[in-house]
Amino acid sequence: MSQPDVSQTQLYEWLTGDDDSRMCDDIPDEACQEQPRNFFLHLFASLGNKLADELSSARLVLPWLLGIIGAPVWMVGLLVPIRESGALLPQLFVAGFIRLKPQRKWVWVAGATLQAIAAAALAALALAGSGAWGGTLVLSALVLLSLARGLSSIATKDVLGKTIAKRRRGTLMGWSGSVAGAATLVAGGVLVGFGDSPGHVALAILLLIAAVGWLLNAFCAARIREVPGAVEGGENAWDSIKLGLSLMHEDRTFLHFNIARALLLSSALALPYLALLGQQQSGTELGGLGLLVVVSGLAAMVASPVWGKRADQSSRRVMRDAAIGTAICCLLGALLAWWPGSWTQSVLPYAVVYSLLVIVHHGVRLGRKTYLVDIASQDNRALYVALSNTFTGVLMLVVGGIIGALAQWLGSAMLLVVLALTAVGAMLSAQRLPEAE
Repeated sequence: MSQPDVSQTQLYEWLTGDDDSRMCDDIPDEACQEQPRNFFLHLFASLGNKLADELSSARLVLPWLLGIIGAPVWMVGLLVPIRESGALLPQLFVAGFIRLKPQRKWVWVAGATLQAIAAAALAALALAGSGAWGGTLVLSALVLLSLARGLSSIATKDVLGKTIAKRRRGTLMGWSGSVAGAATLVAGGVLVGFGDSPGHVALAILLLIAAVGWLLNAFCAARIREVPGAVEGGENAWDSIKLGLSLMHEDRTFLHFNIARALLLSSALALPYLALLGQQQSGTELGGLGLLVVVSGLAAMVASPVWGKRADQSSRRVMRDAAIGTAICCLLGALLAWWPGSWTQSVLPYAVVYSLLVIVHHGVRLGRKTYLVDIASQDNRALYVALSNTFTGVLMLVVGGIIGALAQWLGSAMLLVVLALTAVGAMLSAQRLPEAE
């Protein structure tokens, strides 16, 4: 074991408000000694991951890619479902595989490396792709990227639980969100700088930078000092499903958490529709979209450390408060759409509400991530994360389709009211959860 870096330890203790970095309750002493070093490796890994995510965004960058190469319009509608559900649905099937690995960081490294390869393939398609076949290859690369993202996601949380002690994980994720917010801010500035019609070369450069971001993520993950864990109890995919369903039935806290998490999807589902209302006022120019990305980055920089500190005190209350904030933001967005007056005919008021919802959404994410990691033990954490994410992935496909139909029927503003009511249900559900910390 290496000697601790004094300046690194002092910076770690300042960031976490921790007077003694060597005090740990639920991780081995050897892992506790490495905690300051691992804290910063997690932080820089998050920076690479978030920057890559923004520069390969299925909501922003990839639709431009399909448009530039002349792919059929219907393919654009497949981008977000593939990106989100593809990262969540397979996780239960790999939980048993990960459980067999004494060091789970190498699964994380593999997932990040595969995402880098997929981003590089997308960059090549920006230069050489054309028409329907090019669009098909883009979707295929996105499937690989999404599945690899799911692999990294479950391994990342498992490694986090093994290397960072309780009451510090929320703080780490909060600072990660802040650093990631800065990366988002840079990404938004880059997008605005490209103007209304980024060319093939500009998109290829963006996607190559995304590939570099995931390589940074893989490099940092590989350098994390992870104490080998137990490998007993590894299950195959079907055994994992049966065990997972049994856990959902027996562990009422876990079941109730997943109900609250499902209702909290309202924050994620509201964001694109709120952005759509803003775009209807400003047109579809890149400047308006870039403004939303910049606002999102600023909001994350401000909000995430605050939410992270609060999550270490009570992640349940963070989820409850974020649900309340979601309901308020959704109602404000609907009110803007219905309010007569010239000041609502601009993207700016929508950008303000959008930024508030981004702040709230970070609370949702930090609260439910911290709660899930804390209610699980080292032995079942990978399975809990995989089961919860798979359950959410199924719901995202089903609810996403329903929400899309409702938006077509009711309009974006009325849909926000529906999502506000869903958020109220999330608030009531989170309020009933027991404390995890």
